[in-house]
Amino acid sequence: MTVRAEKPKSLVKMMVVRSVAALLTLSAIFFLPAWTLKYWQAWVYMAVIFIPMLGIVLYFYKDKPDFLARRMNMKEKAVEQKLVIKLSFLPLILAFLLPGFDVRLGWSNLPSWLVLLSDTIVLLGYGLVFLVFRENSFASRIVEVMDGQKVVTSGPYALVRHPMYLGSIIMYLFSPLALGSAWAVLPALFLIPVLVIRIIGEEKLLTSDLPGYAEYTQKVRYRLFPGLW
Repeated sequence: MTVRAEKPKSLVKMMVVRSVAALLTLSAIFFLPAWTLKYWQAWVYMAVIFIPMLGIVLYFYKDKPDFLARRMNMKEKAVEQKLVIKLSFLPLILAFLLPGFDVRLGWSNLPSWLVLLSDTIVLLGYGLVFLVFRENSFASRIVEVMDGQKVVTSGPYALVRHPMYLGSIIMYLFSPLALGSAWAVLPALFLIPVLVIRIIGEEKLLTSDLPGYAEYTQKVRYRLFPGLW
């Protein structure tokens, strides 16, 4: 029986548990280094992240619960992709830990308009990821080719071959600024080469195992950044 057919309670439970865990984890990462709850940049950022996330989850739970079930799978199979995940851990943690210390110690003192502009850009990156999810129901957290998967060439996939990673980069690069820190952008930049390595490995798999992907790469030239790569 498919997930779509029964919408099992286990899926709801898993989504709730992971959402609460993410909220508590981010709260600790933001507010403990800042050592205050009067950290308005973090409150705004969490609203920007979690309010749209709730809407997206409800949207897909209603129309594509099987997609949500696939997104719950986070266990990479390929050894090289497991290494990529490990490489991304340190810069990602630093990009979210440093802003609290920055705000507490006054290293950056970013103006409010820049913080709010960065929040807006983070939200736009989030919107791009949502468009990817809506266009490609096979978008997964892990690198794999699933039964029945087809090459998607419409929507953001007509511009670059990996628009989900582009949306993620936009979110990650502007998250430190949205949290009030310019210095935390430095570790966030290291996520770009990590994702480049991931994409190279992913494309090898897709070219060999997904029919039509090789032809798609000839049609859409750029992998990640339009006009660059």
